[in-house]
Parts: sequence; structure tokens; C-alpha cells
Amino acid sequence: MLTNELYLVILPLVHITPTTVYGYGLTEETLTILPDRNFATAFFEEEVSTYIDIFRTRAEKYLTGGRVKSYQFSTERVFDGRVIVKVTQVVG
Repeated sequence: MLTNELYLVILPLVHITPTTVYGYGLTEETLTILPDRNFATAFFEEEVSTYIDIFRTRAEKYLTGGRVKSYQFSTERVFDGRVIVKVTQVVG
């Protein structure tokens, strides 16, 4: 089994498209996965399962296929008591 070790990250995004109606300043948060543990978002224990469930649901539906077979999720406690999410991407 081949895998990629990734980490769940929340990225705040501010759009800078210069349209006056919806573009400039539109703000949102995006869940993504990155291969560097240093960029992992540290979640509070009571909120982490919600973020995992959101990402798992979308990943299973839209981010599998071809060589990407599945995703596995585990948490790791960090020094301040929060947790980061390790995402193992199964490929083949």
C-alpha cells in the first residue's frame, strides 16, 4: 500500500478581484491538506471531529479516483493540548 502523509489545514482567504459587486474583499475559510506538519492547523478537542467529518465527506466524494483510493484520519496531540489531524492518502 502506497501512502502520502498530509495534514489538515484551515486557510483563510480574502479575494482581491477588483469587481465591486462580490469580488473585492469577499472572505472565506477553506479546508485543505498539505504535506508539511508545520502548516497543520491546531484544533481544539471539541471541534476537531466536525472538521474531520466535513473533509472526509467531501474527499470521499470528490477527491478519490484514479490513483487516489481513500483517506484515513488520525489525530496527534500537540504541546498546548490541541490536536492536529494527520491525513493518510492511500494511493496505488
